[in-house]
Amino acid sequence: MSRDAIDVACLCAAWCNLCDEYAPVLEQVTSELVSKGCKLRRHWIDIEDEAELVGDFDVQTFPTLVVIGPEGVRFAGPLTPQPDTLRRLLRATVVEAHADAHWPAVEPAARAFAERLRARV
Repeated sequence: MSRDAIDVACLCAAWCNLCDEYAPVLEQVTSELVSKGCKLRRHWIDIEDEAELVGDFDVQTFPTLVVIGPEGVRFAGPLTPQPDTLRRLLRATVVEAHADAHWPAVEPAARAFAERLRARV
């Protein structure tokens, strides 16, 4: 898949019950959008197992979602397992990616995480 795909990374921990609830929601919503032709890649990142990948990105709350569009990070922050909220966020990202919309400023650590994630896929 090319770099014009949208990467959706869920930063979690194996011991986090809320993360366990999020896994099927993330899979359902991303699969639904892929079936409609959206170019999405889903990543489940355990921050303890993949500390080098996460780097200095300070995860305060679980689960933390990072959405990376063609031009960089679109969203980085906590998002509870609510399918409609995730669906709206990802649809908006897809629309903006195709409209060459302005991408918001994000913390340097989130940008660095996004670059490391993109480099490994």
